[in-house]
Amino acid sequence: MDRKERSEDEIPVPPWRRSRRSAPPRRQLSQDLIVETGLRVLDSEGFDALSMRRVAQALDTGPASLYAHVAGKEELLELIYERVLGEIRLPERDPARWKEQLRGYALELHGMFRKHPDVARAALASIPMGPSSLRAAEFTYGLLVEAGMPPQEASLAIDRLSLYLVGDAYEGALHVARMRAAGMRDQAEYFESFVAQIVSYYRSLPMEQFPHLANHVDDLTAADGEDRFHYGLALLLDGIEARMPKS
Repeated sequence: MDRKERSEDEIPVPPWRRSRRSAPPRRQLSQDLIVETGLRVLDSEGFDALSMRRVAQALDTGPASLYAHVAGKEELLELIYERVLGEIRLPERDPARWKEQLRGYALELHGMFRKHPDVARAALASIPMGPSSLRAAEFTYGLLVEAGMPPQEASLAIDRLSLYLVGDAYEGALHVARMRAAGMRDQAEYFESFVAQIVSYYRSLPMEQFPHLANHVDDLTAADGEDRFHYGLALLLDGIEARMPKS
């Protein structure tokens, strides 16, 4: 073939020029992709870093393109909570084992919040509306009603249990945020430092004014977060059991 007959694509690139690489194809924007990306930002950077602009940046697009799929940050948080709540495994409801099953549900939720701590801030004041939330609410509420608890009292019991689970997780999320702000990455190191400050301060209190706090500071700080969670959960479940109608 004559040199003149070569197509332009066959002309070699001069050695002083960089060859252009084709950009990888973008994933098609969707609500699922936005939620997935939002959760990734939430887990890695924290609640305060999450915004529609930040999610758009992570997706290499403009914020305006997100609004065709998600109304705003508030809806994004609701969808993220729905997404992670879908990770919870629920057995077939057995009212004869209501306490065991309710404990299992609480531990599942606790584990989910440990995996995604900042999601707890999205869960506060959340009313079950999506499929995952409704599924969890139907399971827990139905468990107590079928076990014999009056529906109105069962509603109050589940409400208080849910608030305990989310509140405990929210406190953990605040500690994670403080740890990030301090530039620390190791949670054990952070909590060791945090408790050491409390111990030092309580021991400096005037003994005549605060004898119990000063004398029992080691007992006050002995239990870790997991111990405290399980103790509180047992208190709540035992309290619900005490109010369950006797057969």
